[in-house]
Amino acid sequence: MLNKYLKFLTVTFFCLGLTQCQSNSVKDIDGNKYSVVKIGTQIWMKENLKTTRYRNGDLIGTTTPVALVIEGDSTPKYQWAYDGNESNVAIHGRLYTWYVATDSRNVCPIGWHVPTDAEWTTLTDYLIKNGFSYGTGYKGMDIAKSLSSTTGWVADDTQGSAGNDQASNNRSGFTALPSGARLEDGNFYNFGHIGNWWSMTEGEPAFMQGLTGIIIKSPGALFRDIYHDYCYVNSYSNNKKYGMSIRCLKDN
Repeated sequence: MLNKYLKFLTVTFFCLGLTQCQSNSVKDIDGNKYSVVKIGTQIWMKENLKTTRYRNGDLIGTTTPVALVIEGDSTPKYQWAYDGNESNVAIHGRLYTWYVATDSRNVCPIGWHVPTDAEWTTLTDYLIKNGFSYGTGYKGMDIAKSLSSTTGWVADDTQGSAGNDQASNNRSGFTALPSGARLEDGNFYNFGHIGNWWSMTEGEPAFMQGLTGIIIKSPGALFRDIYHDYCYVNSYSNNKKYGMSIRCLKDN
């Protein structure tokens, strides 16, 4: 009995001295549990956000019907399961408008936040500089495979793409998923083909939408994406009314 007690104390004191002991997972306000991964100096969720509530308990609404057009809304704050199918949430999380991602009530758990564009760049720069590229791209920037999950992508023949030889994906442990997006016209877009993740950072006064090519004469918001048939992680400005995935980053 004494030996068990001493062992318990040893493990307890050891963990108190290590942040990693407290960083294996995190829960949101809905009770969803997320695995996390340390990449360089950052700690990221390994899964897309799933919550239906802000940190303070306020509900994040959705649309009825699920394909409701929200083009006329000025600051729509919604979340959706892809295609309105709740069975997609367990693996792929939910899709949120940028107005949810930046709401002062906070969509991420306590101690976590939606990353800025600069924080996304910290992640991609670390991978580029530390040998996580596939080896055939421009200046080692072909890091899509290292970020992408090992299943779920539409198959592709392009070497170094997320959809090619998927078993060799995810060297970083980030586990990026091709969870698609929701457009402001109510259509859901490219499940299995593309993953999109918001940043907190606003874009230029006018921009070309990353998914439609339409020129919008109002500020967009910066996001990152990975295509199944492309080797690089892209940074674009997009429509704030789109529904896209969120990955939370641990506060410093």
